[in-house]
Amino acid sequence: MALSLTTAFSHLSLPSTSKSHPLPLLHLRFPSSSSSRRAARLALAASAAEAAEPVEVEEAPAEDGADEVVAVEDELSGPALRKYVKQRLPGGFAAQRITATGRRKTAIARVVLQEGTGRVFINFRDAKEYLQGNPMWMEYCKVPLVTLGFENSYDVFVKVHGGGLSGQAQAICLGVARALVKISTANKVTLRGEGLLTRDTRIVERKKAGLKKARKRPQFSKR
Repeated sequence: MALSLTTAFSHLSLPSTSKSHPLPLLHLRFPSSSSSRRAARLALAASAAEAAEPVEVEEAPAEDGADEVVAVEDELSGPALRKYVKQRLPGGFAAQRITATGRRKTAIARVVLQEGTGRVFINFRDAKEYLQGNPMWMEYCKVPLVTLGFENSYDVFVKVHGGGLSGQAQAICLGVARALVKISTANKVTLRGEGLLTRDTRIVERKKAGLKKARKRPQFSKR
């Protein structure tokens, strides 16, 4: 039986397996998940940039020129500010309709009120510059306006002389209060209740002969 099988398959020629030829290996690189996402994002960004069209931005028209006027007033200083105040007061202080006079110690202030935004001009200069930025003195000038709620309704123009800055500021306060009474007599009750219409009569007592000051005496020596 064994011989018959060997004789049956002897005439078949099978390829020899002594020399094997391996198949070439294919090196395939599959992109990682992170790199594929990055590539997809870049592609989407490029397509969006190509599809985007330039958008023209329309400037909104100015609602009112008041902001521009305030900005111009803030930039004025020196001769330009003096010219601006003169333009607002044609004919000078005496020719204006709403005027009043305030006094404190030896300071005398002539005050003019005009409709505006709440700015204060003293001797053709800005109040903050004239009063050296002192918040208390600047507050004196607007106390009557704030009391009535008119702090942003009127501009104050002042010509003041005599005394120091403290006395001048308090004189302006009295002048503004009296000018508001001229605008409407109904304001008198409120201002009178706050004591803003009362003239402060206190002044420095004069020096006496033989004394160092009003009452200060030289040291007494018995011998």
